[in-house]
Amino acid sequence: MRKIPSLLILTFLLILWGCNNPSKKTDDEPIKAYNIDFNWGEGGPNGFARPGLWADANPEDHVNWYADMGCNVIQSFAVSCNGYAWYKNGIAPEQPGLKYDFLTEQVKLAHKKNIRVFGYFCAGSNTRWGLENPDLSYEIPSAPHIPYTSEYIDFLCASIDDAIKKTDMDGVFIDWLWNPGTTMEPYPPLRWIECEQIMFVELMDQPFPGKDKVTPETELQFRRKAIDRCWKRIRKTVKETKPDCIIWLTSCQLTSKDIAGSDMLKEVDWVLNEAGDILTTESVRSMLGPQTRLVTCLANWNKQDAAKVIPAALKENVGLYGFTKPVQGSMMPPVDYYLSKSIDSLKADERNIGALIRTYNNLPLSYIK
Repeated sequence: MRKIPSLLILTFLLILWGCNNPSKKTDDEPIKAYNIDFNWGEGGPNGFARPGLWADANPEDHVNWYADMGCNVIQSFAVSCNGYAWYKNGIAPEQPGLKYDFLTEQVKLAHKKNIRVFGYFCAGSNTRWGLENPDLSYEIPSAPHIPYTSEYIDFLCASIDDAIKKTDMDGVFIDWLWNPGTTMEPYPPLRWIECEQIMFVELMDQPFPGKDKVTPETELQFRRKAIDRCWKRIRKTVKETKPDCIIWLTSCQLTSKDIAGSDMLKEVDWVLNEAGDILTTESVRSMLGPQTRLVTCLANWNKQDAAKVIPAALKENVGLYGFTKPVQGSMMPPVDYYLSKSIDSLKADERNIGALIRTYNNLPLSYIK
Protein backbone atom coordinates (compact mmCIF):
# COMPACT_ATOMS: atom_id res chain seq x y z
CA MET A 1 0.00 0.00 0.00
CA ARG A 2 1.40 3.36 -1.00
CA LYS A 3 2.28 5.60 1.93
CA ILE A 4 0.69 9.04 1.92
CA PRO A 5 3.25 11.79 2.68
CA SER A 6 2.85 13.20 6.19
CA LEU A 7 2.93 16.78 4.87
CA LEU A 8 -0.04 16.00 2.62
CA ILE A 9 -1.94 14.54 5.58
CA LEU A 10 -1.15 17.61 7.69
CA THR A 11 -2.31 19.92 4.91
CA PHE A 12 -5.58 18.03 4.58
CA LEU A 13 -6.18 18.15 8.34
CA LEU A 14 -5.52 21.89 8.45
CA ILE A 15 -7.97 22.47 5.61
CA LEU A 16 -10.57 20.32 7.32
CA TRP A 17 -9.99 22.10 10.64
CA GLY A 18 -10.34 25.50 9.00
CA CYS A 19 -13.62 24.49 7.36
CA ASN A 20 -15.04 23.49 10.72
CA ASN A 21 -13.74 26.57 12.54
CA PRO A 22 -15.27 29.71 11.03
CA SER A 23 -13.13 31.99 13.20
CA LYS A 24 -10.04 30.59 11.41
CA LYS A 25 -11.13 31.65 7.94
CA THR A 26 -8.57 33.46 5.87
CA ASP A 27 -8.71 37.22 5.87
CA ASP A 28 -9.02 37.44 2.09
CA GLU A 29 -12.50 35.88 2.07
CA PRO A 30 -15.14 38.53 1.28
CA ILE A 31 -17.22 39.62 4.27
CA LYS A 32 -20.91 38.96 3.53
CA ALA A 33 -22.83 39.97 6.64
CA TYR A 34 -26.30 40.92 7.80
CA ASN A 35 -28.21 41.69 10.99
CA ILE A 36 -31.89 41.26 11.81
CA ASP A 37 -31.86 44.10 14.32
CA PHE A 38 -33.30 43.48 17.78
CA ASN A 39 -32.48 46.96 19.12
CA TRP A 40 -35.35 49.14 17.99
CA GLY A 41 -38.97 48.36 18.81
CA GLU A 42 -42.11 49.15 20.73
CA GLY A 43 -42.99 49.13 24.41
CA GLY A 44 -39.85 50.41 26.08
CA PRO A 45 -39.28 53.69 27.95
CA ASN A 46 -37.38 55.08 24.94
CA GLY A 47 -36.90 54.08 21.31
CA PHE A 48 -35.36 50.73 22.18
CA ALA A 49 -37.41 47.53 22.19
CA ARG A 50 -39.04 46.57 25.47
CA PRO A 51 -37.30 43.75 27.32
CA GLY A 52 -38.62 40.44 26.01
CA LEU A 53 -39.78 41.64 22.61
CA TRP A 54 -38.94 38.82 20.14
CA ALA A 55 -38.02 36.55 23.10
CA ASP A 56 -39.43 33.59 21.16
CA ALA A 57 -36.86 34.02 18.37
CA ASN A 58 -35.86 30.60 17.05
CA PRO A 59 -32.09 30.34 16.45
CA GLU A 60 -32.49 27.63 13.79
CA ASP A 61 -34.91 29.73 11.75
CA HIS A 62 -32.56 32.70 11.96
CA VAL A 63 -29.44 30.77 10.95
CA ASN A 64 -31.27 29.18 8.02
CA TRP A 65 -32.42 32.59 6.81
CA TYR A 66 -28.90 34.01 6.92
CA ALA A 67 -27.56 30.91 5.17
CA ASP A 68 -30.18 31.26 2.43
CA MET A 69 -29.19 34.89 2.08
CA GLY A 70 -25.62 33.77 1.39
CA CYS A 71 -24.07 35.29 4.51
CA ASN A 72 -20.77 34.05 5.90
CA VAL A 73 -21.14 36.40 8.89
CA ILE A 74 -24.14 36.82 11.19
CA GLN A 75 -24.22 39.93 13.35
CA SER A 76 -26.32 38.71 16.26
CA PHE A 77 -26.82 39.94 19.81
CA ALA A 78 -25.11 39.25 23.12
CA VAL A 79 -26.77 42.22 24.89
CA SER A 80 -29.06 44.61 23.03
CA CYS A 81 -29.55 48.28 23.86
CA ASN A 82 -32.32 47.62 26.37
CA GLY A 83 -29.65 45.98 28.54
CA TYR A 84 -30.90 42.39 28.46
CA ALA A 85 -29.01 39.40 27.06
CA TRP A 86 -29.83 37.00 24.23
CA TYR A 87 -28.17 34.04 25.92
CA LYS A 88 -28.97 32.33 29.20
CA ASN A 89 -27.28 32.31 32.62
CA GLY A 90 -25.09 35.33 31.97
CA ILE A 91 -23.98 38.36 33.94
CA ALA A 92 -26.59 40.47 32.16
CA PRO A 93 -30.12 39.14 32.79
CA GLU A 94 -31.67 37.42 29.80
CA GLN A 95 -34.53 38.91 27.82
CA PRO A 96 -37.67 38.16 29.87
CA GLY A 97 -39.33 35.01 28.52
CA LEU A 98 -36.31 34.04 26.38
CA LYS A 99 -37.47 30.75 24.85
CA TYR A 100 -34.13 29.47 23.54
CA ASP A 101 -30.53 29.98 24.56
CA PHE A 102 -30.56 32.10 21.43
CA LEU A 103 -26.99 33.27 20.81
CA THR A 104 -25.36 30.08 22.12
CA GLU A 105 -27.52 27.89 19.88
CA GLN A 106 -27.11 30.26 16.97
CA VAL A 107 -23.32 29.93 17.18
CA LYS A 108 -23.48 26.11 17.23
CA LEU A 109 -25.86 25.95 14.28
CA ALA A 110 -23.99 28.59 12.26
CA HIS A 111 -20.67 26.79 12.70
CA LYS A 112 -22.18 23.71 11.05
CA LYS A 113 -22.76 25.92 8.01
CA ASN A 114 -19.30 27.52 8.20
CA ILE A 115 -20.74 30.90 9.22
CA ARG A 116 -19.20 33.20 11.81
CA VAL A 117 -21.37 34.78 14.50
CA PHE A 118 -20.72 38.13 16.20
CA GLY A 119 -22.40 39.14 19.47
CA TYR A 120 -23.54 42.76 19.79
CA PHE A 121 -22.75 45.13 22.64
CA CYS A 122 -23.67 48.82 22.71
CA ALA A 123 -20.91 50.65 24.57
CA GLY A 124 -22.70 53.99 24.80
CA SER A 125 -26.29 52.97 25.60
CA ASN A 126 -27.81 50.47 27.98
CA THR A 127 -31.29 51.32 29.28
CA ARG A 128 -31.11 48.89 32.19
CA TRP A 129 -27.75 50.30 33.32
CA GLY A 130 -29.12 53.85 33.15
CA LEU A 131 -32.20 52.96 35.19
CA GLU A 132 -30.19 51.12 37.84
CA ASN A 133 -27.32 53.66 37.97
CA PRO A 134 -28.87 57.12 37.54
CA ASP A 135 -25.78 58.82 38.98
CA LEU A 136 -23.66 57.21 36.24
CA SER A 137 -25.86 58.08 33.25
CA TYR A 138 -27.43 60.98 31.34
CA GLU A 139 -30.89 59.52 32.03
CA ILE A 140 -31.99 56.89 29.45
CA PRO A 141 -32.50 58.42 25.98
CA SER A 142 -32.23 56.15 22.96
CA ALA A 143 -28.89 57.79 22.23
CA PRO A 144 -25.46 57.46 23.87
CA HIS A 145 -25.96 58.33 27.54
CA ILE A 146 -23.25 56.53 29.52
CA PRO A 147 -19.99 58.16 30.69
CA TYR A 148 -17.15 55.64 30.57
CA THR A 149 -16.52 55.48 34.29
CA SER A 150 -14.34 52.76 35.79
CA GLU A 151 -17.50 51.18 37.22
CA TYR A 152 -19.20 51.01 33.85
CA ILE A 153 -16.12 49.74 32.00
CA ASP A 154 -15.75 46.98 34.62
CA PHE A 155 -19.37 45.97 34.03
CA LEU A 156 -19.15 46.13 30.23
CA CYS A 157 -15.94 44.12 30.06
CA ALA A 158 -17.21 41.51 32.52
CA SER A 159 -20.29 41.12 30.31
CA ILE A 160 -18.14 40.73 27.18
CA ASP A 161 -15.89 38.16 28.86
CA ASP A 162 -18.95 36.24 30.09
CA ALA A 163 -20.64 36.20 26.68
CA ILE A 164 -17.54 34.96 24.86
CA LYS A 165 -17.04 32.14 27.36
CA LYS A 166 -20.67 31.03 27.44
CA THR A 167 -21.50 31.26 23.72
CA ASP A 168 -18.12 30.71 21.99
CA MET A 169 -19.04 33.45 19.51
CA ASP A 170 -16.47 34.28 16.84
CA GLY A 171 -16.47 38.02 17.30
CA VAL A 172 -17.69 40.96 19.36
CA PHE A 173 -19.59 43.72 17.55
CA ILE A 174 -19.12 47.05 19.38
CA ASP A 175 -21.59 49.85 18.65
CA TRP A 176 -21.81 53.48 19.77
CA LEU A 177 -18.38 53.80 21.36
CA TRP A 178 -19.17 57.49 21.82
CA ASN A 179 -19.27 59.94 24.69
CA PRO A 180 -22.74 60.86 26.01
CA GLY A 181 -24.80 63.02 23.68
CA THR A 182 -25.26 62.18 20.03
CA THR A 183 -23.49 59.98 17.51
CA MET A 184 -22.94 62.78 15.01
CA GLU A 185 -20.95 66.01 15.26
CA PRO A 186 -21.48 68.72 16.34
CA TYR A 187 -21.81 67.20 19.81
CA PRO A 188 -23.48 69.03 22.70
CA PRO A 189 -21.11 69.91 25.57
CA LEU A 190 -20.68 67.31 28.26
CA ARG A 191 -22.78 67.87 31.37
CA TRP A 192 -19.88 67.21 33.73
CA ILE A 193 -21.97 65.26 36.21
CA GLU A 194 -20.14 64.15 39.34
CA CYS A 195 -18.90 60.85 37.90
CA GLU A 196 -17.39 62.71 34.93
CA GLN A 197 -15.55 65.05 37.27
CA ILE A 198 -13.99 61.97 38.87
CA MET A 199 -13.13 60.68 35.40
CA PHE A 200 -11.49 64.03 34.62
CA VAL A 201 -9.07 63.63 37.53
CA GLU A 202 -8.29 60.04 36.49
CA LEU A 203 -7.79 60.77 32.80
CA MET A 204 -6.31 64.26 32.81
CA ASP A 205 -4.16 63.83 35.93
CA GLN A 206 -5.23 67.19 37.33
CA PRO A 207 -8.07 68.55 39.51
CA PHE A 208 -11.39 69.28 37.82
CA PRO A 209 -11.32 73.06 37.12
CA GLY A 210 -15.09 73.66 37.30
CA LYS A 211 -17.71 73.40 34.58
CA ASP A 212 -17.30 76.97 33.40
CA LYS A 213 -13.51 76.65 33.11
CA VAL A 214 -13.36 73.62 30.80
CA THR A 215 -12.24 74.87 27.40
CA PRO A 216 -13.36 73.19 24.15
CA GLU A 217 -9.78 72.02 23.63
CA THR A 218 -9.65 70.44 27.10
CA GLU A 219 -13.04 68.80 26.60
CA LEU A 220 -11.94 67.28 23.29
CA GLN A 221 -8.82 65.89 24.93
CA PHE A 222 -10.97 64.40 27.70
CA ARG A 223 -13.44 62.92 25.23
CA ARG A 224 -10.67 61.20 23.28
CA LYS A 225 -9.06 59.86 26.46
CA ALA A 226 -12.41 58.53 27.73
CA ILE A 227 -13.00 56.57 24.52
CA ASP A 228 -9.40 55.37 24.43
CA ARG A 229 -9.55 54.02 27.99
CA CYS A 230 -12.77 52.16 27.29
CA TRP A 231 -11.44 50.78 24.00
CA LYS A 232 -8.20 49.51 25.51
CA ARG A 233 -10.10 47.66 28.24
CA ILE A 234 -12.45 46.10 25.68
CA ARG A 235 -9.55 44.98 23.51
CA LYS A 236 -7.62 43.55 26.45
CA THR A 237 -10.70 41.68 27.66
CA VAL A 238 -11.56 40.16 24.29
CA LYS A 239 -8.04 39.09 23.37
CA GLU A 240 -7.28 37.62 26.81
CA THR A 241 -10.58 35.72 26.87
CA LYS A 242 -10.33 34.35 23.32
CA PRO A 243 -7.26 35.50 21.37
CA ASP A 244 -8.74 34.79 17.93
CA CYS A 245 -12.05 36.51 18.72
CA ILE A 246 -12.57 39.33 16.22
CA ILE A 247 -13.43 42.83 17.41
CA TRP A 248 -15.71 44.58 14.93
CA LEU A 249 -16.27 48.28 15.56
CA THR A 250 -19.13 50.15 13.92
CA SER A 251 -19.23 53.91 13.55
CA CYS A 252 -21.59 56.24 11.72
CA GLN A 253 -18.94 58.98 11.70
CA LEU A 254 -15.44 57.54 11.33
CA THR A 255 -13.97 61.00 10.73
CA SER A 256 -15.22 62.40 14.06
CA LYS A 257 -12.64 64.40 16.04
CA ASP A 258 -13.35 62.11 19.00
CA ILE A 259 -11.84 59.08 17.23
CA ALA A 260 -9.99 60.22 14.08
CA GLY A 261 -6.37 59.08 14.24
CA SER A 262 -7.02 57.08 17.42
CA ASP A 263 -5.27 53.91 18.54
CA MET A 264 -8.69 52.27 18.37
CA LEU A 265 -8.92 52.64 14.59
CA LYS A 266 -5.36 51.34 14.22
CA GLU A 267 -5.87 48.34 16.54
CA VAL A 268 -9.38 47.11 15.74
CA ASP A 269 -9.78 43.96 13.61
CA TRP A 270 -12.75 45.06 11.50
CA VAL A 271 -14.35 48.49 11.20
CA LEU A 272 -17.73 49.35 9.69
CA ASN A 273 -18.53 52.63 8.00
CA GLU A 274 -22.17 52.58 9.05
CA ALA A 275 -22.86 55.74 7.06
CA GLY A 276 -22.11 53.61 4.01
CA ASP A 277 -20.89 56.41 1.76
CA ILE A 278 -18.08 55.58 -0.63
CA LEU A 279 -16.11 58.77 0.13
CA THR A 280 -15.78 58.04 3.87
CA THR A 281 -15.07 54.37 3.25
CA GLU A 282 -12.12 55.31 1.06
CA SER A 283 -10.85 58.32 3.05
CA VAL A 284 -10.64 56.43 6.34
CA ARG A 285 -8.15 53.82 5.08
CA SER A 286 -5.14 55.90 6.10
CA MET A 287 -6.32 55.88 9.72
CA LEU A 288 -6.63 52.09 9.96
CA GLY A 289 -4.06 49.52 10.97
CA PRO A 290 -2.51 47.20 8.37
CA GLN A 291 -4.58 44.28 9.72
CA THR A 292 -7.89 46.14 9.91
CA ARG A 293 -10.60 45.03 7.49
CA LEU A 294 -13.02 47.65 6.20
CA VAL A 295 -16.77 47.01 5.84
CA THR A 296 -19.51 49.25 4.46
CA CYS A 297 -23.23 49.35 5.21
CA LEU A 298 -26.54 49.34 3.39
CA ALA A 299 -29.45 50.35 5.61
CA ASN A 300 -32.49 52.52 5.07
CA TRP A 301 -31.31 55.25 7.46
CA ASN A 302 -28.12 56.03 5.52
CA LYS A 303 -29.94 56.37 2.16
CA GLN A 304 -27.13 54.82 0.12
CA ASP A 305 -27.65 53.48 -3.39
CA ALA A 306 -26.91 49.75 -3.43
CA ALA A 307 -26.22 49.88 -7.17
CA LYS A 308 -23.29 52.24 -6.48
CA VAL A 309 -22.07 51.05 -3.06
CA ILE A 310 -21.86 47.33 -3.87
CA PRO A 311 -19.69 47.56 -7.04
CA ALA A 312 -17.39 50.08 -5.33
CA ALA A 313 -17.01 47.79 -2.30
CA LEU A 314 -16.32 44.70 -4.40
CA LYS A 315 -13.71 46.56 -6.45
CA GLU A 316 -11.82 47.69 -3.33
CA ASN A 317 -12.21 44.45 -1.32
CA VAL A 318 -14.49 46.17 1.21
CA GLY A 319 -16.89 43.91 3.10
CA LEU A 320 -20.67 44.24 2.84
CA TYR A 321 -23.21 44.45 5.65
CA GLY A 322 -26.75 45.61 6.27
CA PHE A 323 -29.36 45.63 9.00
CA THR A 324 -33.07 46.19 9.54
CA LYS A 325 -35.73 45.64 12.16
CA PRO A 326 -37.65 42.32 11.85
CA VAL A 327 -41.04 42.54 10.16
CA GLN A 328 -42.54 39.04 10.57
CA GLY A 329 -42.32 38.34 14.29
CA SER A 330 -38.58 38.14 14.94
CA MET A 331 -37.92 37.30 11.29
CA MET A 332 -37.82 38.66 7.76
CA PRO A 333 -39.69 37.32 4.70
CA PRO A 334 -38.11 34.27 3.03
CA VAL A 335 -35.19 34.93 0.72
CA ASP A 336 -37.29 33.89 -2.29
CA TYR A 337 -39.57 36.86 -1.61
CA TYR A 338 -36.70 39.23 -2.47
CA LEU A 339 -35.51 37.14 -5.42
CA SER A 340 -38.96 36.93 -6.98
CA LYS A 341 -39.13 40.71 -7.41
CA SER A 342 -36.95 43.08 -9.41
CA ILE A 343 -34.59 45.31 -7.45
CA ASP A 344 -36.32 48.38 -8.84
CA SER A 345 -39.69 47.26 -7.48
CA LEU A 346 -38.32 46.91 -3.92
CA LYS A 347 -38.10 49.88 -1.58
CA ALA A 348 -35.93 50.95 1.38
CA ASP A 349 -34.41 48.02 3.30
CA GLU A 350 -36.15 45.46 1.09
CA ARG A 351 -34.21 46.88 -1.85
CA ASN A 352 -30.95 46.65 0.11
CA ILE A 353 -31.66 43.07 1.14
CA GLY A 354 -32.56 42.12 -2.43
CA ALA A 355 -29.30 43.58 -3.72
CA LEU A 356 -27.19 41.90 -1.01
CA ILE A 357 -28.83 38.50 -1.54
CA ARG A 358 -28.00 38.60 -5.23
CA THR A 359 -24.44 39.75 -4.56
CA TYR A 360 -23.83 37.17 -1.83
CA ASN A 361 -25.05 34.38 -4.13
CA ASN A 362 -23.10 35.60 -7.18
CA LEU A 363 -26.24 36.57 -9.07
CA PRO A 364 -26.60 39.69 -11.21
CA LEU A 365 -28.65 42.50 -9.69
CA SER A 366 -31.08 42.05 -12.60
CA TYR A 367 -31.80 38.43 -11.60
CA ILE A 368 -35.46 37.53 -10.92
CA LYS A 369 -36.40 34.02 -9.79
